[in-house]
Amino acid sequence: MEFKFSLKYLLLTIVIFLAEVLIATKLAHIFFVRAYLGDVIVVMLLYTFVKTFVKINDEKLILGILIFSCMVEFAQYFTVAEKLGFRPGSLMYIVIGNSFSWIDILCYAAGCLLLFLGLKFSQLKKEKQTIAG
Repeated sequence: MEFKFSLKYLLLTIVIFLAEVLIATKLAHIFFVRAYLGDVIVVMLLYTFVKTFVKINDEKLILGILIFSCMVEFAQYFTVAEKLGFRPGSLMYIVIGNSFSWIDILCYAAGCLLLFLGLKFSQLKKEKQTIAG
């Protein structure tokens, strides 16, 4: 792991963050988008955010994000936000969340799988270009 700033990943992080804000505000009435797509996309947001500042093995990062996401979800099961004294509606209460769902974990796993497959596809494409070129 090496600290290295990436403008490309910063810009991707901003775009994905804005998509998440759009989902939470303007698309909240579309159940599938709010309940599932946002959770799939949030792991991608975490990935691009970390890659903005750190050069790290992609597979390890994706696994770490999945583990982190599951830990946050299980914190919701154990009502950690309330136990830490965060008031409903406060920023930390919203970040930690307050309702556990196995479906959310599946969405995080789907997002991580999409990231992994996208990276593998990108690597194969680069290898083919190297061989052909």
